[in-house]
Order: sequence, then C-alpha cells, then structure tokens
Amino acid sequence: MKLGFVRHGQTQWNLEGRLQGSSDIPLNDTGRAQARDAVEVLGAGGWDAIVSSPLSRARETAQIIADGLGMELGPSYDLLIERDYAQGEGMVEAEALAQWPDKNGGGIEPLDSVVDRGLRAIEQIAADYPGKNVAIICHGTIIRYTLSHLAGYKLDTIRNGSVAIVGRDQAGAWQLELVNDEVPDKLVH
Repeated sequence: MKLGFVRHGQTQWNLEGRLQGSSDIPLNDTGRAQARDAVEVLGAGGWDAIVSSPLSRARETAQIIADGLGMELGPSYDLLIERDYAQGEGMVEAEALAQWPDKNGGGIEPLDSVVDRGLRAIEQIAADYPGKNVAIICHGTIIRYTLSHLAGYKLDTIRNGSVAIVGRDQAGAWQLELVNDEVPDKLVH
C-alpha cells in the first residue's frame, strides 16, 4: 500500500502569503494548472482511489486529478482539514508570527493536534482502502508535519500542487519515498 499526498493548488491567499487554514478559499488559475501538473507526477503510480479534505481548494484539486487520471473522485475526510489558524486566519504570516511567535496562541490549533489528525486520517484511509494505493489531496501544514513525524526529520516545505508518497514496509511502518515531486535527500545515496 502507498499513499500519495498532494497539496492543493494555489489560491489567492497562498499567493498573498495569508494563513488560510480552515477558511474555504477557492483555487486560482495557477492552482488549477498545478493540479493538472500533479496528474503527470501521479500518472505512473497505479492509484486505486482519490480522496481529499472537504475544503473546496482540496476538493477541486482532487477532481482535476481524478479527471486527469480517468478515475472517480472518492470521499472527503474531515480529519484532513488544514490547521485551524483561528484569530490568525487571513493574516499575512509575518503579522501572525509577530503577534504569536511560532504561531502559538490566538486560538491557533497546536501542531501536535494537526499531526494527530493526520495520523488518524492515514489509519482511517488505510482501513477504508486496505492494501490499495490512495492519492490524498489536502493541505500543506497537515502534510508537512504528519510526514515529518513519519520520516523522523523535519521537512522544510510542501509546495502547492506537489506530490509526496509514503509506502508501507513489510513491518507495517510508513516510509517516505517522494517529497515535492522528488526523492528526499535522506534517501539519496
């Protein structure tokens, strides 16, 4: 089984550097193009299902990818919703960091909560699609910190429209195979 995580395509708020978290901001034209580009990266993956966060930017990205792969779009999972930035929603990141260092405070969802949701989402999807390869379209923070947890080292960023792949080894542990459309440096010899 492998899981392919795709960060939704760009939105206007991404372009402006705003924290959008659980705000339901739609894709822009660049974001739609990024979703089409992700089809090329995913194309050879032998995917059995495509699921997503319920937020419109993830759902639209997922639909574009499903259409591009000639597949039906599967369900959405609330556990995949992006980090809730609470009072920081809509702020430029520098403003939020000035008010709440490390984005702690202002009701912002703690990162350990984000990682917990990400891990529960993975297990739910694995239970719903046992032994299947599933493409999961969701959000940068939940992908970055959940995969950092699984990999055992911090990932710097997850680009809009990029693909990250984790596979389950024989012992049942998840192993990082691809990040931002490339093999992670830690795996290159």
